[in-house]
Amino acid sequence: MRKNKMKFALVGCGRVSENHLQALTSGNIPSELVAVCDLDPEKAKSKGEKYGLPWYADYHKMMVEHPEIEVVNVAVPTGYHASVVIDLAQYGKHIVTEKPMALSVADCQKMIDACKKNGARLFVVKQNRFNPAVVATRKALEEGRFGKMVMGTVRVRWRRYQQYYEQDNWHGTWLLDGGVMSQQASHHLDLLQWFMGPIKQMFCKTATRLLNIEVEDTALATFEFTSGALGAFEATVATRPKDLEGSLSLLGEKGSVIIGGHAVNKILYWEFEDERPEDSEIKEKFSQDVPNVYGRGHTPYLNDIIEAIANDRPALMEAEEGKKDIEILTALYESAACGGKWVVPGCSTEHSRLGKK
Repeated sequence: MRKNKMKFALVGCGRVSENHLQALTSGNIPSELVAVCDLDPEKAKSKGEKYGLPWYADYHKMMVEHPEIEVVNVAVPTGYHASVVIDLAQYGKHIVTEKPMALSVADCQKMIDACKKNGARLFVVKQNRFNPAVVATRKALEEGRFGKMVMGTVRVRWRRYQQYYEQDNWHGTWLLDGGVMSQQASHHLDLLQWFMGPIKQMFCKTATRLLNIEVEDTALATFEFTSGALGAFEATVATRPKDLEGSLSLLGEKGSVIIGGHAVNKILYWEFEDERPEDSEIKEKFSQDVPNVYGRGHTPYLNDIIEAIANDRPALMEAEEGKKDIEILTALYESAACGGKWVVPGCSTEHSRLGKK
């Protein structure tokens, strides 16, 4: 672990910012938060005063006045990820952007190119990969305990009321947000492809059942992976009256695992043909309680970033990995826009409205 604290700044003081702020100031990782910024001065001031930090409504001014900054965390509305990252890249600082990376594959590539041009590394937040339950299951996969994969399933059954979408003018819009697939369930799509491997083809259907928004509140998709395995994806924010689950199920020829809880945080089922002594402790040792659907993964995620930069090694979620998720996500929206046709990752998305007016 790095001895000297790595200096961070935060751009975007909205809903998810607390996860970054708490992780960076907890003392659990070698980080120092230098300043915060938001285009809304009241939001910036609120977070700045809460954490005793200089606050700004102009990130250019922040970057000029704090040349000691080494990493900038970007937590602005999704539709602005690309423009803000490209703008910040000129300062040559490493950048961490919240999920999803952007709303188009083209924007992802522009972000990658801008950072490379300026000698900066770009990372994408996928904190659920660091959940203890997910880490243990990934280890089992890499050790070959599942054998041939048969099926992977993710379910996101969460609740969002109309007030959530009305608190800001960008929530629930095609131009800046997208629906349950691009926002709440993007982490779970990432886990599905991370465990099941490359996708051969997929199809998707969406609906807007309970909310007055432009985008979908409910989605279903089916995947065929290049391995021959199948995948199922179910996501909704129309669960009532409260959140039910954010889960991942993996079925293989030699074993099965179900990770449940609100944020893929608890091992509910763990059985393999090659039983090991440590299996009896897996559920208790690698399950954790979480305060909300965001989980507790931001701290280990950011620690991985710090160690990757300090030791010049790859991080678990580099920009290219984030771009892969957007190829899948935008293909799902294209399939839904065309009535549920089979599509492939990286296909043309001319019919999808995601990221468009």
